[in-house]
Amino acid sequence: MSIKDLQPSAIWGYFYDITQIPRPSKKEEKIRAYLLEFANAHNLDAKEDKAGNILITKPAAPGKEDLPTVILQSHVDMVCEKNSDIEHDFDNDPIETIIDGDWVKANGTTLGADNGIGVAAQLAILASDDIAHGKIEAFFTVDEETGLTGANALEKDFLTGNFLINLDTEEEGEIYIGCAGGKSTKAYFSYKEKDAPKKYFWFKIMVKGLRGGHSGSDIDKGFGNANKILARFLHSISRKKYNMLLSNIGGGNLHNAIAREAYAVIGVKEKYKEEIRVKLNTFLADVQNELKHTEPNFDIQMESVQIPSKVINKGAAERLILALNACPHGVIGMSNDIPGLVETSTNLASVKMLQHHQIEVGTSQRSSVESQKKYIVNMVSAVFELAGAKVTHNEGYPGWEPNPDSYLLKIAQREYKTLYGKDPEVKAIHAGLECGLFLEKYPNLDMISIGPDMTDVHSPDEKMKISSVAKFWDYLVKILENVSTEVI
Repeated sequence: MSIKDLQPSAIWGYFYDITQIPRPSKKEEKIRAYLLEFANAHNLDAKEDKAGNILITKPAAPGKEDLPTVILQSHVDMVCEKNSDIEHDFDNDPIETIIDGDWVKANGTTLGADNGIGVAAQLAILASDDIAHGKIEAFFTVDEETGLTGANALEKDFLTGNFLINLDTEEEGEIYIGCAGGKSTKAYFSYKEKDAPKKYFWFKIMVKGLRGGHSGSDIDKGFGNANKILARFLHSISRKKYNMLLSNIGGGNLHNAIAREAYAVIGVKEKYKEEIRVKLNTFLADVQNELKHTEPNFDIQMESVQIPSKVINKGAAERLILALNACPHGVIGMSNDIPGLVETSTNLASVKMLQHHQIEVGTSQRSSVESQKKYIVNMVSAVFELAGAKVTHNEGYPGWEPNPDSYLLKIAQREYKTLYGKDPEVKAIHAGLECGLFLEKYPNLDMISIGPDMTDVHSPDEKMKISSVAKFWDYLVKILENVSTEVI
């Protein structure tokens, strides 16, 4: 069975189309062209701003012209992650989808349901002729995953509606009304190259099998971080006894994904090679025990390699390893206002060898309290500055402060209970949503965020629950048909 055969056919058909269109962050040309072609084919007004954001407008259904305009919003880019044994070119290849019981997943890559299912829902609404809704503004943003660039560049006269439904959350039956703000911190280590000594045993250490996940919504689930695990082992053998040398290192990829894999090419004196193997086996057993409840597939592998031509000078290597060990990762604090909500966290996301003898360490910080966000950013910066690295930051993005008196929230709560006979959960999320940036430009926006069930987003284990998509679709239609300006 293909996902095109699933029900509701409208939303699944468009989701299939989206999986066939490569759309990495900052490379959304193909999906943007598809959206503009869609608007033209359906005789709908469309416009595009300088950043590449697209707005497609659909008039109200007959007799519904007095209903308020509703903005439906999602982002068109996707996180591009794959398992190391999978051949896939995200710039050119479609996503291969697999139906597994009540779930849809991809073949060793991210699925792109984040946020492809939101885009599909918007298109299905725009193409429909049997939904009694008011005027719809379908708003598609670019480059959400690597910096919320599209939302940051939103112009103040681009939108006209005062109600906005963000379609970028991952739990059916939950309504989100707030999110954390965030900022990215990068550290750059400069090093010199030295000739690799001949009488050394050289091997590659590979941390594998971790779940990864979203650095916001999954940060409190106890998943392992490959960069931290690798640095921990390297630190244990980097003392004077072994005289360890580092030739190459890398791990993780995106700032908003927990690192699943990491590696290092290192050398020790020949007489210590068996001792290092024993230490690695002991270390592996220890970490497997620590992560036995959350990371059943975790593994560390060691293989011998050819003598590299160059190594990183010892001073720079030691400073890097010390900093990676000292850099915090995970939950820093929980909210005192909303039980169970992570308030502040940080993610040691990536380690990359760059040109010109530089190593880049990427991290990201989140908090729903602005002062705490600044504090954790400064904490991470201090670790790397003490290690002699150059530290930079991006502009970051604001949080979205919850509004429990939201009119749109009341409508959404009422319609969910009408449909399913129970109250939805109302929450804030630790992950970053674009809503905080929208509110800066449009302070009168009344917003909620909804979506179907998804797990392990931002990793190749990403999957979406089929039955929840139908409930999400019915719920969205119900809200659109019953939004009004009447007092609830």
